[in-house]
Amino acid sequence: MGNRAKNAGLVGLGLVAGVALTVQMSAWAQKGEGSPLPLEELRQLADVYGLIKSDYVVPVEDKKLLSEAISGMVASLDPHSVYLDQKAYREMRESVQGKFVGVGIEVSSEDGYVKIVSPIEDSPAYRAGIKAGDLITRIDNTPVKGLSIDDAVKKMRGKPGTKVTLTIARRGDDRPWVVPVMREEIRVQSVKAKMVEPGYAWVRISQFQEATLQELASKTAALYKDNPGIKGLVLDLRNDPGGLLPGAIGVSTAFLPKEELIVSTKGQLPDSNASFYGRREFYAPRGADPLAKLPAELKSVPMVVLVNGGSASASEIVAGALQDYKRAIVMGSQTFGKGSVQTLRPLSADTAIKLTTARYYTPKGRPIQATGIVPDLAVEETAEGDGLNALRVREADLQRHLTGENEKPDANRARDEAEQRQKALAALKNRQPLELGGKDDFQLAQALNHFKGLPVKTVKPEAKEAKEAEAAEPKELPGAETKPPEIKGGKK
Repeated sequence: MGNRAKNAGLVGLGLVAGVALTVQMSAWAQKGEGSPLPLEELRQLADVYGLIKSDYVVPVEDKKLLSEAISGMVASLDPHSVYLDQKAYREMRESVQGKFVGVGIEVSSEDGYVKIVSPIEDSPAYRAGIKAGDLITRIDNTPVKGLSIDDAVKKMRGKPGTKVTLTIARRGDDRPWVVPVMREEIRVQSVKAKMVEPGYAWVRISQFQEATLQELASKTAALYKDNPGIKGLVLDLRNDPGGLLPGAIGVSTAFLPKEELIVSTKGQLPDSNASFYGRREFYAPRGADPLAKLPAELKSVPMVVLVNGGSASASEIVAGALQDYKRAIVMGSQTFGKGSVQTLRPLSADTAIKLTTARYYTPKGRPIQATGIVPDLAVEETAEGDGLNALRVREADLQRHLTGENEKPDANRARDEAEQRQKALAALKNRQPLELGGKDDFQLAQALNHFKGLPVKTVKPEAKEAKEAEAAEPKELPGAETKPPEIKGGKK
């Protein structure tokens, strides 16, 4: 057995060293220098590999061991760095295209269970009554406890028309409940647009996909064709988890003067330090310009941007840019705080790693990571309170999250959030999911009040710190029923 272990260890060392050398050479090529390989640690890794191959209770394939080793190494960095095997890589490409087969939920992990961040609108999960804050404890007959979030998601994916049974635990309920959900192809409609009142338009972006800019252009053009003289536009980014960076740049460009700085990034590699402007080369480098036929009025129409704790990544880039240039009022609650850049590094034709390589910054240099975008006007989700938003997990709550530059530990945060969640659960026990853009949408109603010069029901900060922060950073807000101030300058 000793010889077998030694031989397996030598093979493992060769494989691991080969992988490490490839990674190291790649890093040298990009950085021009590198540190020596940690040979002692690599020997330990090879020893563990050899022991598993020789002593584990059942044989384990080399491919599985190496794949899991890569996956664990990448996952240890932060919640958004991940190894993509063949299936995960394919599903990621499908998601970018705006379609996948599943039940239609956005999830995170909590205490070993799968937590619902938000059901996707009009999805099987949404129709089944699954709500944000629910915990999935079983998928079919498999307990979720102990599964990685990726493995849990894989179990919920499948062929269209097949059924998956979810066991749901809802805080405040005495016992879990079982709900069968039929899988279907989820086609996420990126942009919705309508007139909510005469003179006032509502444009919702649910996710930033390849088709987002084309949809935005066509639907806003249709609105202006049928409703000339729009007096106010609400850009709804609530529960928008983000997506493609070019989409965020293009959407920001649609409402700002040409060639303004939209977002910048900072990282370890020179290529990770970049600035992105409102130019076609950054939002649509190939094919026709999707913004060429935008209504000219979009550059000047008074705007409110609605955000909440489910607004992340690309949606935070858009909200931050429009806020920095005072082009729009940002209204709602503090966003998720996902301000890191993930770069896809292919390992083979059908596998890759998605690696965090930089942080995002708004045009004025404000970091987004773990802080998010703080609204100009804090407005709760409902007239009774913050509803589902109080149940949402934010970036700063995630284990191993990339620390934000302005992130400050708050000893009372866990207690305060627990109290908020208890109140939210009590209020939500018998409430139906909120229809964004509907007649009972409280935040949308407050946005319309702002346009009309009517009182807006904002959150009254009770904490001394909140009052001091508000006094220290007064914000110049575009007035109701008026055009925003002219934007000048900007790097070209």
